[in-house]
Amino acid sequence: MQKYSIRDLVQIAIVAAIYVVLTVTPPLNAISYGAYQFRLAEMMNFLAFYNLKYIIGVTLGCMIANFFSFGMIDVIVGGGSTLVFVTLGVFLFDKFKGQSICGGLWDKAHVYFSFFFAASMFTVAAELTIISQLPFFLTWFTTAVGELASLLVGAALIKKIAERIDFTI
Repeated sequence: MQKYSIRDLVQIAIVAAIYVVLTVTPPLNAISYGAYQFRLAEMMNFLAFYNLKYIIGVTLGCMIANFFSFGMIDVIVGGGSTLVFVTLGVFLFDKFKGQSICGGLWDKAHVYFSFFFAASMFTVAAELTIISQLPFFLTWFTTAVGELASLLVGAALIKKIAERIDFTI
């Protein structure tokens, strides 16, 4: 197991806190939950491409934010999905990191990750189907589209922010 410095722990906590604030604070909370969601905080997922420690921060942030929706079931499903799919996505698409596309707007790894992570929304769709009796495929589609949109916006933002802030440390 990796040992984290106080600085690392503080950075992880800051990422988790920002994730929670961008999800539960009005008016963002109105678009962060349910079958039609655009969770701006999902841009934080891309920090894991700069340093793996941020997987912990994003996962904790997601778990805390999800506690405010369907409670423990959403903490487990959403948090577990975030942990698994962010980790898997970073390892699958890391080889494309640093390759710009669309005139430098996006990093190729981030775009591939965005589509991959949007497809992973079947876990949220399954949860909403069980809890709220929503139709699975329609819910998967709507959550995936919202996730893809928020991730593509977030990919461009994080890429721009990373030009000024070193997320690798």
